[in-house]
Amino acid sequence: MGIFTRTTKPVFASEPIKAAAGVAGTSDFMMYTGSWARQQAILIPTISRARDLIVSLVSSLPFQQYTYQWMGDEYEEIHLPGESWMSRPDNNVTRQFILAWTADDILFHGRAFWAITSRSQATGLPLSFQWLPAADVQTLDQPGPLWYGKSNELTFQGQPLIANDIIQFLSPIQGMLSMGARAIEISNRLDTAAMRFASNEITAGYLQQTNGSEPMSSEELGELCSAWSQARRRNAIGALNSSVEWHEFSSDPSKLQLVEARTHQMTELANLCNIPQYLVGAPVTGMTYSNAQQARQDLYQFAAKPVIDCIGETLSAYALPRGREVRLDTSEYISEPVDTSTVSNPDPVGMSNS
Repeated sequence: MGIFTRTTKPVFASEPIKAAAGVAGTSDFMMYTGSWARQQAILIPTISRARDLIVSLVSSLPFQQYTYQWMGDEYEEIHLPGESWMSRPDNNVTRQFILAWTADDILFHGRAFWAITSRSQATGLPLSFQWLPAADVQTLDQPGPLWYGKSNELTFQGQPLIANDIIQFLSPIQGMLSMGARAIEISNRLDTAAMRFASNEITAGYLQQTNGSEPMSSEELGELCSAWSQARRRNAIGALNSSVEWHEFSSDPSKLQLVEARTHQMTELANLCNIPQYLVGAPVTGMTYSNAQQARQDLYQFAAKPVIDCIGETLSAYALPRGREVRLDTSEYISEPVDTSTVSNPDPVGMSNS
């Protein structure tokens, strides 16, 4: 076996973390709990759509390794063959999977973690990794929600981790779950109110005794309303005697479903996700785009670029020799022509780039 092919596995602080980080034959995924706050946020369609757009872009990009050479008057970028881990950082999952959930953690938590599962015996540099859910990693020296640097005291499910065997991706943008907690809570409450209206199978209204009928007690009125509601759920047609009348509320259904407020909240959530409003179906004011190609560039420039740069610069710093860098290559994504024959009215305002 050649010297450059030998590998060594990192030492972990405890057996549970050794299993969770993928050093053992199988990972104990039953230990992964995730984040309750993220589960509430991802139920909102606008956030789910924004997350899927960003994550699908990030996870589709290939790694590219390069260095710089001084040419006398300027530096020239020289592309290099990729390291073995760049095609598959984790041998147990696809590259798309580990990049997707890394991007997810960066978006929601403002940071992400990879455990180093093997190193080169010759150089000591990482050869393989495993993604650890950010919700299950605690940093004792940084309570958050802002992260000011690399943590030296990490635990996974309460068990200590060796900081040098963990790659820490720190986002330049605060995590969505902390800076957007209020907007997410408002959206969830609006959706809950709309769901209550949608679950009502009969038209909202009230029963009223007619003049001259014998007064009914509060208990009798309650029983009457309950019987009327149950009967209407079983049958669309109801019957009342001359002593009781049915009055339907003259409310606007759009107001009962809070349509205007929920539409406004879509714009707020698009701003929270740093994604162009038209990409998530939110109302667009004072902004137009020229074509489908421009929409792709907007998704990259405004929403995905901070995540892409965070991943590339972190791996360059901790997984490569000095003088080499790696990035997620966006050149084909940005320059690849888009078939506009399937795009309806691709230039609605006559502002295509010349």
